[in-house]
Amino acid sequence: MTTSVRLPENLEARLVYLAEKTGRSKSYYVTKAIQNFLEEQEDYLLAV
Repeated sequence: MTTSVRLPENLEARLVYLAEKTGRSKSYYVTKAIQNFLEEQEDYLLAV
């Protein structure tokens, strides 16, 4: 499945810089960020 996201220019620039410096893809970092966010939200919901 494919999902498109529009990022503010400053976030896009930071993401591009990180990807270039580490040799990983932008998609890798976006996926990791979403996974971390979802895990935190799921943990919060379990605690409530």
